[in-house]
Amino acid sequence: MEPIYLTQKGLDNLILEFKDLVEVKRPEVGLRIKTARDLGDVSENAEYAAAKEAQIEVEARINELDSIIKRAQVVKEEKGIVSIGSTVTVHVDGDNENYHLVGEPEADPLENKISHKSPLGNLLVGKKVNDTFDLDTAVGKVTYRIVDIK
Repeated sequence: MEPIYLTQKGLDNLILEFKDLVEVKRPEVGLRIKTARDLGDVSENAEYAAAKEAQIEVEARINELDSIIKRAQVVKEEKGIVSIGSTVTVHVDGDNENYHLVGEPEADPLENKISHKSPLGNLLVGKKVNDTFDLDTAVGKVTYRIVDIK
């Protein structure tokens, strides 16, 4: 199995989510199903159908997290070189932008957390301060320069 690279914080968050799903959400959904079943005929019971749907979602997420956690490999940050866990300031189109490079399961573009496998993330890995590189985008080639790495 291919490893899934994560920051330590990202792995810790996934483990917390997994524990919450197994210890809290799963029993809650089970109780909802039992309560709905106790009401009688389940064939036209909307609460039963909703609870079963919730059970499917919870179990799917538990299975997904279990697989990720088993394959997780925490990446050690390298000083002065962009790697998973680095916060990178880049100069692009006249402005500075900050990105936090993370593993795929941690990516959240709204929080500027980008995956190391994304087009930009992939180009950032291994770069140093003052390195420049181009990224082909839908609007053309964009040039980035590394300003800072934390």
